[in-house]
Amino acid sequence: MNNLFSLPVHVKAGTCEVIAAHRCCNKNKIEERSQTVKCSCFPGQVAGTTRAAPSCVDASIVAQKWWCQMHPCLDGEECKVLPDLTGWSCSTGNKVKTTKVGAFSITHNLT
Repeated sequence: MNNLFSLPVHVKAGTCEVIAAHRCCNKNKIEERSQTVKCSCFPGQVAGTTRAAPSCVDASIVAQKWWCQMHPCLDGEECKVLPDLTGWSCSTGNKVKTTKVGAFSITHNLT
C-alpha cells in the first residue's frame, strides 16, 4: 500500500512542511481548507501560523491564546482574536478568513 503518510518526511529543524492539503466547499459556499503539517520545532516552540503559512512559534503564544502575536495574517490583513479565543480572523476589505484551532487541528474558513 503506497500512501502519503507511509513515506518518511524529513523537516529541517525549526521549520514546518505541509505534507497534505484538502479543500472543500460547504452548502453555504464557504470554502474550508485543512492541511496536515509536520514540524520540527526548537525547544520552547510549537507548531503555529505565520503570514498564512505553517511555522514554529513561541509556545507561550499558543498557551496564552495570543494568536495575533504569531502574525498569522498576510501583510495588509487585519488580525483579530475570536471572542471565544478559539482562533483568529484575518480581514481585508470585505474578505474574512477565520481560523479555529482544535486540540490537534486547525480549520480555515474563507468567506
